[in-house]
Amino acid sequence: METHFIQLAQQAILLTVLVSGPPILAALAVGLTLALFQALTQVQEQTLTMAFKIVAVFGTLALLGYWMGSHVHRFALLIFQNFGRWVH
Repeated sequence: METHFIQLAQQAILLTVLVSGPPILAALAVGLTLALFQALTQVQEQTLTMAFKIVAVFGTLALLGYWMGSHVHRFALLIFQNFGRWVH
């Protein structure tokens, strides 16, 4: 029984990485691109970077939100449907 809970914890961690990966990667790509642009042009405006990162993260969430939510929903259904068997 304990191995089953360990497997569920591993699945939860993997799901967390899978779901949080696309927005983080989008922010990383935008941040690196803007950092390179700022280094080349010597424009040191911090609000410029944050605004584009926010837009990139929200855009990623808008595009991939349904996919991310469906993965979390399936995992939640697995947990709640089998909870009665695991508690006994």
